[in-house]
Formats: sequence, structure tokens, C-alpha cells
Amino acid sequence: MHEAVEVRDKLSIEYALAADVKKRILDGETADVIILTRAMMDDLQKQNKLAASGLSNVAGTPVSIAARAGAPKPDISSVDAFKKTLLAARSIVYADPAKEGASGVYFANVLNRLGIAEQLKGKTILVPGAQTAEVVDKGDAELGIAQASEIVPVAGAQLIGPLPGELASTTVFTAGIGAESKSTEAAKAFIRFLTGPEAVARFKTKGFEPG
Repeated sequence: MHEAVEVRDKLSIEYALAADVKKRILDGETADVIILTRAMMDDLQKQNKLAASGLSNVAGTPVSIAARAGAPKPDISSVDAFKKTLLAARSIVYADPAKEGASGVYFANVLNRLGIAEQLKGKTILVPGAQTAEVVDKGDAELGIAQASEIVPVAGAQLIGPLPGELASTTVFTAGIGAESKSTEAAKAFIRFLTGPEAVARFKTKGFEPG
């Protein structure tokens, strides 16, 4: 009688800013599974950096507003209310657009659309990556703008909600297999897991929405 043996693939996972990962892939690095924003993955596919098996949307996360846990919730019920809230805030923190973080680039464009970028300059804190909620938690900024998935894990920050109305934006993260992967079957299995019901349920608790 033979004993059944379950074989599991060992994962080696590395995280970095999406823009940095894309640059590394374009510069010649590769991986079995690559997960970046949909637009970045579409671009990598056009440049033959991904296998021809296609792309799979994994999860999305809305650009959202954070405040310190326990603080009064600001009014973001409409675009006009959100604009007034920003102008009245003591300080605001978001990812530095120059570092190409998705939420920072998007929010900088939002401020330009609202016509208040110059007015907020003196009370804006820029962070290099996903530290927005931590800055709010410490009380160094009254409001923060970041992906919901970056806010939810920080106990001292509360997720107020996504940007209102026509300002709303959800960043979709997409998975693909590296063009030079030697473990394509294992890569496909991992992507199937990430898009399956068990992973989706976990994503929801972390500020993500199904892809």
C-alpha cells in the first residue's frame, strides 16, 4: 500500500513598487509569475516580456481616503464636498508621483482637475511608496490618499472610502507568466489559486475587490 504524498511548490515572492518591477523586467529580469497593474502588464505583453498564455486580472483596489482611527470622518459624499475637505485639512499625505506609485500619480492628476494643486502644496507630505496610512496613523498628516489595500492593514488608520463620483478610480492588478519561465505549469496553478474563491475571500478582507 502506497501512502499518498502531496507535493507543494515553494514560492519565492518579492515586492516592490510596480514601476520599479516593470523597469526590472524591461531591463532583462524575469520571474515565473509577474503581477503589476493592468496597463503595465499590457505594455510588457506588447514588448514580448510575457508568455503568450495571456493575462488574468487578480484583484482591484480603489484609490481611497484615510484618516486617523477614532478621528471624525471627513465629508467625501460628493466631489465638491471632497474638494472642501481637502482645502480644510491641516495636512495631506500621498505617494510621490515622481516615484510612479499608481495612487500618487492618479491623485496628483485629481488635484489638477480640481484646480487646487498649488493651494495644497504647503501642507502636502509625499512618501516614496506605500507609507501613507502609517503617516496618518502617527498623526503626522490629517488625511491620506492611497490604495484601500494599503490603508486596511494599518490598525491606526481608518478607511473613509473611495474617491467620490467621477474622481473614483480602481487599480486592477493583473498576473502573467514571464516569457522565459521554466515552470509554466506551476505558474498557471498559482494564478488559478489567486483568482479562485479561497484567495478572493482573503483579498476582500484586505481592501481588494475581485478582479
